[in-house]
Amino acid sequence: MDNQSYKDFDIMIVDNGSTDGSTDFIYNLSKEKANYHSILLSENMGFAYAVNKGLLYSIENGYKYSILLNNDAYVEESFVKELVYSISNYDNCFAVSSMMINYHNKNVVDSFGDYYNILGWSFQGHIGENVNDINYNENCFSACAGAAIYSNSILEKIGLLDENFFAYLEDVDLSYRARLYGYNIKTCFTARCYHLGSATSGSKYNEFKVRTSARNNIYLIYKNMPYIQILINIFPLFIGIVIKQVFFSLKGFGLDYFFGIFDGFKNINLIKKNDFNKIPLINILLIEVYLIVNTIKYVINFIKRKV
Repeated sequence: MDNQSYKDFDIMIVDNGSTDGSTDFIYNLSKEKANYHSILLSENMGFAYAVNKGLLYSIENGYKYSILLNNDAYVEESFVKELVYSISNYDNCFAVSSMMINYHNKNVVDSFGDYYNILGWSFQGHIGENVNDINYNENCFSACAGAAIYSNSILEKIGLLDENFFAYLEDVDLSYRARLYGYNIKTCFTARCYHLGSATSGSKYNEFKVRTSARNNIYLIYKNMPYIQILINIFPLFIGIVIKQVFFSLKGFGLDYFFGIFDGFKNINLIKKNDFNKIPLINILLIEVYLIVNTIKYVINFIKRKV
């Protein structure tokens, strides 16, 4: 981050219980450089908990924005400047998601904003497409917390990441909540970073990731949809679960997915539902439209990648 053309920012490194000696390096770095700060956790408390520690520091110390950046992402020198410029020039904007590019193939999009559809699936926007074909910004359903900027003033109003999620889909939950309260979420194609992907969890699919993601999707639906909306969407949501069950069974993770769904229903009492008395009905209806449109987007993108 020292290579940034925009200089008016500080860096907070939150270490989530590393045992490889990197904490000594982080600690010394924060002592040597005035704009570096660190929070060193004694054990892995989960992505959501660790990120919240950094966000709280940013809010409590009067910063206007917070940029989240994963440890497996490398940024171009204009990254911070472009994100700050974007979020400050959009009206009613909660977050701006960057252009995340595949580290191993720098012509391919890894994620350009995240989306959520009526099947209950979260997916990366424009994944697999050519980077050079995307020279525009757009609305997205959710900002990917791996490389995005957030408004601290709005975070104070709607709350931080839900730590019950531990890891995976906690950023979609946060953006879903922001949309319920009427805030916008955008993308910025000129803020670019190169993403290794699953560098921390170790692989695209593994037992922990599949089970935790399945559980969290149940949390996500229960928390952010009023009961009547869940009832309306119950058939496509059920179909989405069945398709995923078949998919992960073919990948060798069928039991992990099944027990993840089971965990979600078993522990649903841990999740506090949004207070829909405070949320305008029009916002819920708009999100329902988003979910339907995003399903069409998913199908189009899937076909493009297969072709």
